[in-house]
Amino acid sequence: MPDGNTKMLKKILSFIIFILVVFTVYLIFNTLTFKSKQINYKAVKKIALNDSSIYRLAQAVGIKTISPEHPAEFDSAGFEAFKTFLEETYAGVERHLEKTVVNSYSFLYKWQGKDSRLKPVVLVAHLDVPPVPPEDADARSSRPFSGEIKDGLLWGRGTLNNKTSVIGILEAANHLIQRGFEPSRSVFLAFGHDKEVGGDNGAKSIAKLLKANGIRPEFVLGEGPAITQGLVPGVLTDVALIGIAEKGSATLTLSVDPDEGHSNNERAADVLTRAITLLEDHPFPVKITEPVRQFLEHAGPEMRFQDKLLFANNRLLRLLAPGIYLQAGPGKAFVQTTMDPTVCGGIRENTPSASATINFRMLPGVRVETVVEQVKKAIDDDRINIDVHKLRSDPGNVSSTNSTGYAIIDKTIREIFPETITVPNLVLAATDGRHYGETCEDVYRFLPVRLNPDNIDAIRGVDERIPVNEFEDAVRFYVRLIENCQ
Repeated sequence: MPDGNTKMLKKILSFIIFILVVFTVYLIFNTLTFKSKQINYKAVKKIALNDSSIYRLAQAVGIKTISPEHPAEFDSAGFEAFKTFLEETYAGVERHLEKTVVNSYSFLYKWQGKDSRLKPVVLVAHLDVPPVPPEDADARSSRPFSGEIKDGLLWGRGTLNNKTSVIGILEAANHLIQRGFEPSRSVFLAFGHDKEVGGDNGAKSIAKLLKANGIRPEFVLGEGPAITQGLVPGVLTDVALIGIAEKGSATLTLSVDPDEGHSNNERAADVLTRAITLLEDHPFPVKITEPVRQFLEHAGPEMRFQDKLLFANNRLLRLLAPGIYLQAGPGKAFVQTTMDPTVCGGIRENTPSASATINFRMLPGVRVETVVEQVKKAIDDDRINIDVHKLRSDPGNVSSTNSTGYAIIDKTIREIFPETITVPNLVLAATDGRHYGETCEDVYRFLPVRLNPDNIDAIRGVDERIPVNEFEDAVRFYVRLIENCQ
């Protein structure tokens, strides 16, 4: 006959089993009732486009509008050529829209709406492309400025970043003008010329101009993430990522003066190395910010069951989500302010001094001042000088997923790309969108092209190209977007 201890043990085990069963049922129930946030829109019929539109993009790609790293190397010839190209190629747009030239090579077009009570929308893109690295200049397949069309592909710098948006928007406007379309709300086309070097003379100046004229847009849409194929773990369908925020950026230079290099018999390089190690040992906290939370809530219901199980029970399992991101390599950038030492070395030969340049990418809510404060606290060494580079940006606002603008973008994507789901996202790279935060609460980032493991590395790299049919769909996206804004 079992003794009292055995009976007690059985009761405890039974209770534990009961709790586990209840907990499991709870998890499964939440998973099965984790409802999709996708809204079903009927696909629209594909409009016929002028066959020459792809050749106009090819012409644009062939013009070398390069933003060099050093301002002294800026070559205005390419930008002058692009200005002439726009005037000659889109004469209809130039006649129908009011054009303002900003700092010589950026352009703001205003398409006047019929109803002044409606807030305008602003479509943003940039004309410039990054330089071709010397090691890639002679690559046989890269064709950086050829604008060659072959086997259904258009090759060249800017086909993805970002002349497809510039020409796509202009083609859409041209198409609608030829149809006799008149917008109800005003539409601004904002094309900056220096995004690749910060956007101060382009997008930032355009945004200031809009603000100075009292223009508060309904929403702003610029470049950002795209329609991803096989890039979102656990989701088998194409995913259109709509950027509702972007990380901030700050670059700091840490340096040790020659006179400080001999204190306590330490070399300057040793002092600096220890400082970098201390920074790596004191990372910024892991945090699920609003854009990532929105991503999980929109993508979660579309995932495979085992992945859906986690995100359907985020209240209980939310602590696991940051760990999953951290284990995913690049995924840590979505949940943490990251640091990346980019340049290390001495200031000059035969001098016992050292410096290191470190780039920080900040989560929403983390400001440049916060980064500097944490760096000082982690290092705790007065021998190290900290200089903040001029090119810096705070993360800015998080745009709403319940706004008119988001609904219009969402609807347009689903109408043009019907087999695609839409998901809010945090943009890791800097875009021109960050400059419009002071004039508009809702700034979104999306590029209407498809990216997959085969072509994602082509952005800003060797072999940048776009399928002809995908550029045509990008034009259709912008046409439908303008129509849906009315």
